[in-house]
Amino acid sequence: MARILFLTDFSEAYARNLLLGIARYAHTVGQAWSLCRLPLSIRDKFGIEAVLDLARKTRADAVIGQFYNTDNVELFAREGIITIAQDFKTRFTTIPNITGPHTLAGKMGAEYFIKKGFRHFAFYGTRDVVWSDERLQGFRDTIRQADADYTFSALCKAAENALWDYDSHQLVTWLQSLPKPVAIMACDDNHAYHITEACQQSEGGGGGSGDLRIPDRIAVLGVDNDETICRLSTPNLSSLNQNIEQGGYDVAQLIDRILHDPATPREDVEVLPTHIITRQSTDIYANNDQHIAKVLKYIHEHISRKLSVDELVRLVPLSRRLLETRFKKSMGTSIYDYILQIRIEKVAQLLCDGKSVSEAAIELGFSDIKNLSRTFKQLRGITPSEYRREIFSPKH
Repeated sequence: MARILFLTDFSEAYARNLLLGIARYAHTVGQAWSLCRLPLSIRDKFGIEAVLDLARKTRADAVIGQFYNTDNVELFAREGIITIAQDFKTRFTTIPNITGPHTLAGKMGAEYFIKKGFRHFAFYGTRDVVWSDERLQGFRDTIRQADADYTFSALCKAAENALWDYDSHQLVTWLQSLPKPVAIMACDDNHAYHITEACQQSEGGGGGSGDLRIPDRIAVLGVDNDETICRLSTPNLSSLNQNIEQGGYDVAQLIDRILHDPATPREDVEVLPTHIITRQSTDIYANNDQHIAKVLKYIHEHISRKLSVDELVRLVPLSRRLLETRFKKSMGTSIYDYILQIRIEKVAQLLCDGKSVSEAAIELGFSDIKNLSRTFKQLRGITPSEYRREIFSPKH
């Protein structure tokens, strides 16, 4: 039986999903693991030595924690206690980290908004926090590489402020300064909630100018898909989902391997971003051409079935040739290729939700699984089965 101390913020869905993954691993291997949850206030009030003292008293095998980089985590190693850092401000070099490809998360957010037709983009986060900095980098670089005419702005708070604390006046002033309509990615769901809250307060009572309406003028995307935060927000928040529970499973597996073989390499555990859950905060297709905007909206609302260009032509007062020309000029790709890309993204989302390849194919009307696999590999670089294994298989 492994005894684990977990030092983190349990008000966050991220921490609770890690716990679920650890519990799933213990159940899978048929072991009864002891999980002791410690609030961050113990470390903040009494120091890292108090956590070490508790680890000794409970005879903990491992400590997982949101450590400051000033915390002397070597104290645990001297006691023979496995130590793993949950991504907080910067990655540790001496112990494994629960981290992730944050730049990829930023890239996925940018690509999501580009497909919706936006030309103005912004990022809201916190400086000198690794997951915020890297998501900003991935988002900004993808925007700049996509089109030199796209605009980009960023507002990042100082890291010494609490992550939940923000200057609403500064945030509203920045939001008002942005060209509209604008697509904003926040570094996490908490920061995305700051935006919806600030916009709601500014527009509340009918006294606002209407320039901060969500999603009409501002589309907002968070990260982590914390359902409580996303549904508390008005309007409900769209968010980039991450396979956090699988990360918890992989952490537990790493701890178990080290307990059985202390020579096991201390490798980082990566929590992978999987797909974006669209809710009201991004339920818009921004395009200066109203006909293209209408076609985009129709495509996304009916993507679960086969769509033809002729069907789209009937929506707008344009000839097929003119619609195809204007669509490619606006979106940078043909209507056919755009539909194919969105359908493959939907397949990937269904696979992340636990569907089998055949179930995803049936749900989206693909009659030939071989053809689906070939198209998926062309666009994603791997087959649907390989993608599913990559998402759900424990990392070794």
